[in-house]
Amino acid sequence: MKCPFCGQPDSKVIDSRPTADGSSIRRRRECESCQKRFTTFETIETVQIIVVKKSGVKELFDKQKLLSGVLKATEKRPVDAVVLVNEIEAELQNTLRQEVTSTEIGEMVMRKLKERDEVAYVRFASVYREFKDIDTFLKELRELSRLKKKK
Repeated sequence: MKCPFCGQPDSKVIDSRPTADGSSIRRRRECESCQKRFTTFETIETVQIIVVKKSGVKELFDKQKLLSGVLKATEKRPVDAVVLVNEIEAELQNTLRQEVTSTEIGEMVMRKLKERDEVAYVRFASVYREFKDIDTFLKELRELSRLKKKK
C-alpha cells in the first residue's frame, strides 16, 4: 500500500478490525519509510450483476427493488425479508455470472419462500406467476398441499 505522505510502497499493518456493519476491514498502517500512520479500508469486490428481464431489457440488479417485492409477500408473516434477499444476493454473487434472468431470481425467491412460509410463497407466486383467476390460486394451493402431505 503506497504511503499517502511520502509515496513509498512499503507499509506495515499495525491494527485490523471489522467496521461496525461488518462489510469491510479497517486497517491502521505505518509507512516503513517516514513512519507516518494512515488508515485503509478493505472491502469485498463484488461482480456487477445484470438482470435480463422477460422483455429482453437489461438493467443492474437492484437489491432494494427485490426487497420491496419480498416485503409485500411477507407482510405480517414470520419471515425476515432482509435475510432472504441477502441470501439471494450472496447466491448470485457466488455464481460469478454477470448476467442472470429475472425468471431465475423469481424462482430463487419462490424456492426460499416455499421453505419458510407457505402464505408468503402463495402471495409472491400470485404476482410472479400472474395468477389470472381463483382457479389458478386453487391449483397452486392443491399442489402445495400435495407436496406438504408427501413430507
